[in-house]
Amino acid sequence: MWRSLVRGLGCLGYLAVLGVIFSIVGYLAFSVFVRGGVTSVPDLKGLEESEGTALLIDQGLRAVTTDDRRFDERVPKGHVLMQDPRAGVYVKRNTQVTLTLSKGPRRIEVPSVLGQAVQAAQVSLAASSLKIGRVYEVLSTEGRRGAVVAQHPVSGERVEIDAPVDLFVAAENNAEIYVMPDLVKRDFEDVRAFFAERGIRLGRVSYETYAGVAPGTVLRQFPLAGHPLRKEDVISLAVVAPEPSAADETAEDRGAAAQEASP
Repeated sequence: MWRSLVRGLGCLGYLAVLGVIFSIVGYLAFSVFVRGGVTSVPDLKGLEESEGTALLIDQGLRAVTTDDRRFDERVPKGHVLMQDPRAGVYVKRNTQVTLTLSKGPRRIEVPSVLGQAVQAAQVSLAASSLKIGRVYEVLSTEGRRGAVVAQHPVSGERVEIDAPVDLFVAAENNAEIYVMPDLVKRDFEDVRAFFAERGIRLGRVSYETYAGVAPGTVLRQFPLAGHPLRKEDVISLAVVAPEPSAADETAEDRGAAAQEASP
């Protein structure tokens, strides 16, 4: 009985070994005779054209690049965007693989925002699918305070979508800021000549009678003395009115006499 059992196990082991040998031989035969002329298409997306072509040649395949290039925000210009057949497909060797290359991100022409305030420049850039980058304040005589006097990239340059545009904004020029002098008790004609020489205009000038003070003397001023003064600011003055002439006094007396004489 034991001999029969041992003999049976030996037969089973022999058959198992034969099965393994036949499996190995079958796989090798399949690889050599059936799959010998078949290969898997590699994944080429994102590779540079020359790299993708070299990889296909290593696999025994041929690369053909189409003229149909397309914009893509993630795949750089000149790199493989699409392939046909797709990656992982088994094909015969010497099969043609068609490559479509990327044109890179779509380029936008930068508009000019010179002379605009920062808020207006932001709207103009957003309308062109761009955004504000860094904002610098610079001393400049080319534009009003707070206006854009330069930009980078410059207008007309082509950039990627959502690219930042740095702005250079005219800052307050301290060289053109004065300290308001004390004008009270000064002669109005001297004051007018002083500001005219510096390109600063006088605004409203009101005349008032003031006993004991010489005509043409400044009584009040705005801005007050010591305040910062810019060329665009308007100065208001109150000045002692000139004394009426003899002819004016005679006319006034006649008018008063006529009113008294009237019934």
